[in-house]
Amino acid sequence: MSIDHHADLKRYVPAPNEKAVAGIIKHLGIALKSNDASMVSCSSKDELARVRDSWLKKKLALTDDDKALDAAIKAVCDKMKADKNKSRVAFYYLLADSYGKLEMLAK
Repeated sequence: MSIDHHADLKRYVPAPNEKAVAGIIKHLGIALKSNDASMVSCSSKDELARVRDSWLKKKLALTDDDKALDAAIKAVCDKMKADKNKSRVAFYYLLADSYGKLEMLAK
């Protein structure tokens, strides 16, 4: 399985921060080797809770309440609704971008 994360992301962001993309790919590591784990399912409450808790709270160190974080996740789900398979890299990038955290990931 080989996903072109950069091409997928460019459908949403014309000129993505390549270092931030590399940081997300590095963070996700081996999870990207599994087709299922490399995608986000907006229809799974458990999946979205993991995105909130592991990505937004833990990795991005956000302290907003769950309701606000869930609203941000829903906004990305809505933005990517045309995609049956939502790339985790693109999903995480769009979330990080919405919170101004791309520079943190680019280090």
